[in-house]
Amino acid sequence: MEPGDRDAIAAVIYHSLNAYYVSIGRGEIMTGGEETAAIFFDVYEKIDPGEGIVAVDDDSGVIIGSCFVHPRETHFSLGIMTVHPEQFGRGVARVLLSEITERAAGDGKSVRLVSSCFNLESYSLYTRAGFVPFATFQDMIVAVPEDGLGGEAPEGMGSVRAATLEDVEAMVAVEMEVSGISRRNDYRYFIENAEGYWSVSVFESARGEGLDGFLVSCGSPDFNMVGPGVARTEGQAAALAYAELDGQRGKSPILLAPVGCGELVKCLYGWGGRNCEMHVAQSLGPVDVPRGVVMPTFLPESG
Repeated sequence: MEPGDRDAIAAVIYHSLNAYYVSIGRGEIMTGGEETAAIFFDVYEKIDPGEGIVAVDDDSGVIIGSCFVHPRETHFSLGIMTVHPEQFGRGVARVLLSEITERAAGDGKSVRLVSSCFNLESYSLYTRAGFVPFATFQDMIVAVPEDGLGGEAPEGMGSVRAATLEDVEAMVAVEMEVSGISRRNDYRYFIENAEGYWSVSVFESARGEGLDGFLVSCGSPDFNMVGPGVARTEGQAAALAYAELDGQRGKSPILLAPVGCGELVKCLYGWGGRNCEMHVAQSLGPVDVPRGVVMPTFLPESG
């Protein structure tokens, strides 16, 4: 993947995602034109420049598929993988996936991803390659009023504040404890917020040192989502979710909540949340069972 591939990759992502959602009767999910999908290239390339891969048609030289790759300290993360709908059935995704898993194996690391439970072809692609599901999430969309989330704020809001670059190492520590992964460059990128649409909240530890959780949100008009984040308890996760959702006033972000976190899900329903999809986290290789609340995202994916 090269800088000059930006527009071609955006086109593949745009048409691939829309074709899939139309095929399941939900209509086009992206409606602003191909440029709206360029945010994926822009963000992934800033965090992991040159790590993405593309599939090129041998005859035409045209890019027909792409996947973003994130070699992190603890694992490889497989970002959004798409194939142009005119190229479905040629085995393009299988070839892209093989390239990534071979690269990770060479580094002795597992590969993690988050995929839709509704897209059984995608699910089968990964499980046939040996990936094993280890966590399930319900995608909840929350329409945040212009005057704020309202309702009763969760306990612990006094421990939530905006993140600073001085929090990066504490964010690394708490995510390692909760989910066994680390992605230091991601945290720094979010907090620096060069694009102006990222927000990061942290939950200060009641023990007087370190953090008990953090949560990121993306307020871009092309991609509006809460995550990634982790917390030791559902109460802390709810406080972080409230803070980040309330900061997205007038928008309708999506948050992935673990299906086993009943109290967090109840809070999201209370704030007007509704289910819109289901996703599953999968790993090729060893994975730590989460020891707390994990809230993944699609930009950039962490698994």
